[in-house]
Amino acid sequence: MPRQRDLPPPPERRVYCNRTLNLRAIRAIGFDMDYTLIHYRVDEWERRAYEHLRWRLAEAGLPVADLEFDPDLFMRGLIVDKELGNIVKANRFGTVKHAYHGTQPLPFDQMRRVYGTTRVDLADARWEFMNTFFGLSEGCMYAQLVDRLDDQRLGGVMGFRQLYDLIRHTLDFAHMEGRLKADILADPDRFVDLDPDLPQALMDQRAAGKKLLLITNSDWAYTRPIMAYAFDRFMPPGRTWRDLFDMVIVSARKPSFFTSRMPAFELVDEDGLLRPVLALTDPGRFVGGDARQVEACLGVSGEDILYIGDHLFVDVHVSKDVLRWRTGLVVRELEEELRAVADFREQEAQLGKLMAEKDRLEHRYAHARLGVLRAKADAAERTSKGGGSGRDATAALHREMGRLREALEALDARIVPLAKASTGLYNRRWGLLMRSGNDKSSLARQMEQYADIYTSRVSNLLHLTPYAYLRAPRGSLPHDDEAARMSDPEA
Repeated sequence: MPRQRDLPPPPERRVYCNRTLNLRAIRAIGFDMDYTLIHYRVDEWERRAYEHLRWRLAEAGLPVADLEFDPDLFMRGLIVDKELGNIVKANRFGTVKHAYHGTQPLPFDQMRRVYGTTRVDLADARWEFMNTFFGLSEGCMYAQLVDRLDDQRLGGVMGFRQLYDLIRHTLDFAHMEGRLKADILADPDRFVDLDPDLPQALMDQRAAGKKLLLITNSDWAYTRPIMAYAFDRFMPPGRTWRDLFDMVIVSARKPSFFTSRMPAFELVDEDGLLRPVLALTDPGRFVGGDARQVEACLGVSGEDILYIGDHLFVDVHVSKDVLRWRTGLVVRELEEELRAVADFREQEAQLGKLMAEKDRLEHRYAHARLGVLRAKADAAERTSKGGGSGRDATAALHREMGRLREALEALDARIVPLAKASTGLYNRRWGLLMRSGNDKSSLARQMEQYADIYTSRVSNLLHLTPYAYLRAPRGSLPHDDEAARMSDPEA
């Protein structure tokens, strides 16, 4: 018997809700596989992807043999500026808050000069959104080669955009060629992070009458052994991962799976023998097909279906926009990020108090400065009428401003180290995944727009049960804190 989970899970294992979702009303749940049901050790996977990329680029004659993968150089949610060779972090309004040119950070003044009047628009081909872990090896190589392009070490006529396209094409080819996944199958202990709770989470949903679907872009030759490796050891005796899913679709070619009519082939045997079919069947194993065929087969559509994946565009954005499916995003970094925020809570409270004091002093300084202007205007008017100069009042205000400046400088000396520490939480270069300064990051804004729910791993569904009613929190507004204080003056 699985253990009961009466107590709420820790924050890093909860399911968070952007739009109210009644799980009882969901009749089918689809899952992506890579980085959704199968969790990889990101550093190992992306280091191996980087090595394949480096090998391919060296074959093409680029000077890359001495380069090494740096897993901390970048993170998900960053954006490549293909026009200038920069990698940037933007807030929800598209304002650039951090930027690197190649592997070097742009100084604040230079960043403001370059991006002060520019807003990141992800619909513009200039920008490339790094919204999956697969972008880490790509971003690292791009930054390193931007440095070499600046040093004129790449030869030929190549710009920043052409360099990015070359790296993307080369990495895509490495994935398509299958050598990377062959390495993973040869040593899955090195690459795969097992989750013993995951099969039970799926069995609970299936027992509650929901149809479960596996829809992955990986092929059958990879899907079958990697799913067996990650699931079968945790299944009840005599059962395998295949018993969890009513329908398995491999080589799905997402996002086209959601947007286009695609031919479907039935997997006839374990070796991958194919037979063309006109329609999907339940149960069944298929190569290709499309989302409309899934809906027709199961007799469900739109908000009857929840699809969970890790790719913000391919899995969540497209299925939401085109089909109105309910959507869930797996954000594995959430666990580390929430722990980092919790560990910093005491310093964050101290920083909040110091910033409130700074606001109070700045307010007094601004009023003193305004008082000087008014005193000067009054003195000029009195002088014109033959009255006194009012210098004493002006001098007193200047003294007050001096005291306030000293207090603000002393306060800043205490604020700066705390503020600097807060900007390096989770990633020392880029800070938190979900934040850009005090605002939401561009990634958080995309999640808010397209993901109905998000969580760090699929097995967190165990804490909910298949009958949960997930309610979105009341949206926050800048004046909410003041309204709360007005209703409770002692708060």
